[in-house]
Amino acid sequence: MVRKWLARRLDVSKLDQAAADRRGYEARDDYDKAAAEEWVCNALQVPDCTDEQALLAQRLKALIGQEEYHATGVYDDARFERHVRSHLRKVAKMAKANEGFEKTLHHP
Repeated sequence: MVRKWLARRLDVSKLDQAAADRRGYEARDDYDKAAAEEWVCNALQVPDCTDEQALLAQRLKALIGQEEYHATGVYDDARFERHVRSHLRKVAKMAKANEGFEKTLHHP
């Protein structure tokens, strides 16, 4: 279920980036937020990471502990990193409670 949720959120984040890009200057924060979500979903789609809750929690802890998160094409690196950390914390909370992954139509 986690793998399906990540794949769905990855697709949606790409659509959100395209929509923000079309809106222009005022949507730069939305673009960086969607890019951060895409980065998190990609980082969590490593083999065996989504098979067990303990492995997912371990991967999330390692990602949260990173100093920097690199991505190309974002408008503001500090804002992007803040959004990555925020999204990682959201997913970690979902993984700890083991709920919310069934919601593929709306992000919690």
